[in-house]
Amino acid sequence: MDQLLIALKAAGEPTRLRLLALCAHMDLTVTQLTKILGQSQPRVSRHLKLLNEAGLLERFREGSWIFYRLASHGLGAELGRTLVDALPEQDEVLALDFKRLEAIQKERAKLAKAYFKRNAGQWHKIRALHVDEAQVEARLIELLSGDAVADLLDIGTGTGRLLELFGPRVEQAVGIDLSREMLTVARANLEKAGLRNCKVREGNMYQLPLADRSFDAVTLHQVLHYADEPERAIAEAARVLRPEGRLVLIDFTKHELDELRAKHHHRWLGFGDRDVAGWFARAGLTPEAPIALPGDPLTVNLWSARKPRGRALH
Repeated sequence: MDQLLIALKAAGEPTRLRLLALCAHMDLTVTQLTKILGQSQPRVSRHLKLLNEAGLLERFREGSWIFYRLASHGLGAELGRTLVDALPEQDEVLALDFKRLEAIQKERAKLAKAYFKRNAGQWHKIRALHVDEAQVEARLIELLSGDAVADLLDIGTGTGRLLELFGPRVEQAVGIDLSREMLTVARANLEKAGLRNCKVREGNMYQLPLADRSFDAVTLHQVLHYADEPERAIAEAARVLRPEGRLVLIDFTKHELDELRAKHHHRWLGFGDRDVAGWFARAGLTPEAPIALPGDPLTVNLWSARKPRGRALH
């Protein structure tokens, strides 16, 4: 009862209702919200602080930036979504807010497009060396289709492609990446797709900003070959996996294309089945049969493992 009253009191103010409506649509910084609302930054920050403390908004940091988003769990999430859905569609103030929000969305999309254009060349060169990505995605969907996946985590999410792929199939999908530029690309893609149940966060694969046993499925798609310590990354992914959940690693099998190391900064020239199975086992996971998708000259593998019920991690 007390928490509900606190949340209702926090929401019961015009500016704070506007903030809830805006943060329900996308992750926004204080600066962006200040620009939309036309109010001073200290005033907007005070409103955000109250909403965050009441559990209606989530607050998270990316470097020097702090983003706000409608809460995704608990009583505050339910109340926040109910209040946002109840706001009148024809309200003139909200209509102007959303018009200004649209300008911010367009700016994000512009930045994302520019970043992709700068880097698309090297991505296309690598893609030409292996099986079409559509085949990889189809096998991944097939692999996870029999699981009851409500919450999915994609480590090293990049452009957010796997979030786009699984967003309509899960209750919540979270993408983690170290690159703020890639997070900008991912946010723009998710906003364009209208996937409000998907979000991205800045984070390190070795120290995920997430609770133990909080996801039903975890993916690492073409990420591990950049890792200095792949076994440590696997162990951290296993930590946030729920019992009976599945970890899927999509990467290259061992190869000899040293140019990928020299020109594209790959730390590893693919992985062997035995090595991956060993990492899974030492992380407390039960390895499954790998799926190989041969290409010319690179072969992409889908290595998967389950977390047994009641088994502690090593």
